[in-house]
Amino acid sequence: MADEPLLRDRPGNHRFGSIDPDSAHVQNMTRKNFTKSLLFSIFACVIGSSYQFGFNTGVLNAPQKVIEKFINETYTNQTGHEIQESTLTLLWSITVSIYCIGGMIGGFAAGYLCNGFGRKRTMLANILLNIVAGVMAVLSKYFGGYELLIAGRFMMGINCGISTGVAPLYLSEIAPTNLRGTSGTINQFAIVVGILVAQVLGLKQILGTSDLWPYLVGTTLIPSVIQLLCLPCCPETPQYLMVAKGDRAAAEKALIYLRQTHNVQEELDVIEEEYEKLKSETKLGIRDLFRVSSLRQPLLISVMMMLSQQLSGINAVVYYSTSIFERAGLSIENAQYATLGTSVVNVVMTFVSAVLIDHLGRRTLHLHGLGGMLICTCIISVGLLWQNQWPWASYICIAGIMLYFVAFAIGPGSIPWFYVAELFSQSPRAPAVAVAVLVNWFANFLVGFGFPVIQKTLENYAFVPFLILLGLFWTYTYIKAPETKNRSIEEITAIFRDKDDLPGYSRLTNNKGNDEIVKNV
Repeated sequence: MADEPLLRDRPGNHRFGSIDPDSAHVQNMTRKNFTKSLLFSIFACVIGSSYQFGFNTGVLNAPQKVIEKFINETYTNQTGHEIQESTLTLLWSITVSIYCIGGMIGGFAAGYLCNGFGRKRTMLANILLNIVAGVMAVLSKYFGGYELLIAGRFMMGINCGISTGVAPLYLSEIAPTNLRGTSGTINQFAIVVGILVAQVLGLKQILGTSDLWPYLVGTTLIPSVIQLLCLPCCPETPQYLMVAKGDRAAAEKALIYLRQTHNVQEELDVIEEEYEKLKSETKLGIRDLFRVSSLRQPLLISVMMMLSQQLSGINAVVYYSTSIFERAGLSIENAQYATLGTSVVNVVMTFVSAVLIDHLGRRTLHLHGLGGMLICTCIISVGLLWQNQWPWASYICIAGIMLYFVAFAIGPGSIPWFYVAELFSQSPRAPAVAVAVLVNWFANFLVGFGFPVIQKTLENYAFVPFLILLGLFWTYTYIKAPETKNRSIEEITAIFRDKDDLPGYSRLTNNKGNDEIVKNV
């Protein structure tokens, strides 16, 4: 078996590509390397999922004024009178927030879709949803009016909600254990790249004009076409093929393609061991996550990790950044470029996080990220209080904002997305991801609607609630969150099974590069 070239070009074996197992390149490969096949599969996943989520999250920010003008003109043509400012604000809020509502629906459905149809087929079907949503948004300018734009944003939200559920799951399951963190962080890297591209293309010098904004929102169709061409060449995840379908041969073929070597028996045995244990277990759903004691704690950790991302104040900092840059003396245009600079910082530091994640660990980076954000939020708050009295205080705010994005990108920006999938075995994994993603989108929705009220009520003290929340999230992560670096899913889930007398369960720390279990006292 080990000598058989399973993936040579012959009828029936073109699906995942072909390799020559006798070549020196393949013989020197180890399963711990990023192979070309693995990188291609990662790219095919994130280009139409994670990247799309980032792009469609940020695509309406820069051209807000020109789209509001379009809504105003459409409303006037339909009703015969000009729109009131309050009505315009309401319609714009609906256009933005309905994306989050769609995201909640899609995120919750993702778990069921992944279990029922598989990770790969879910992504393929999701492409069609994105294409329909993109076409609706483009045509709204020429045919349907703002109602079609709102409908398109709702469908885009469903698409991105599904993406945030399936992409981290797929990335986590195709990567070897030692590269699982890096692979998962690429999800966030693609998200922030999407946001950056949306901000650049949304500048008025490029596509952010009254005539060109439909082409801006229509740009989302390009990654969909790329994914539609690439993803069929990639395998389903070995875990899904083995554990959900019981197809050992297909799982082995997928592993051989992803690792570019026939030496996959050890990894296959680990997956098969999980499959054998799962056969004797009852199929688990969302209700079981709350009823089974060994699942409640990892679910709570997952929810808290997602909340630590959205309730950290990241969207509030983005909201404030341009106005703070303007107060520091920058022109409106230069303030927009400075805000663009924060996105560049986010991209660069997310890449750094991808490099460090499998060396330093998830828990370590998440704690450092939350701690850094807490300190930076203090700096921003002090700068806001002082900037009316001392103009130089605005520069303190600028420094705080830049460092805040550094801290966010190191840990909270990327880790929650894939950390959830690492805490659960195959059966409860998809339902747990569905709950966690739903919570993430709901928290995003709350911040988007609630922060303007907080800002108006607390004014320069608007970041104080986030200070408190960051402190709570850091404390909870330190006490409860286990380190998952270099541990198999079986080893991770065993922590919670062995410690049903929660909350005093063990947490994992690093000691000279090796993980050890330390009992809470």
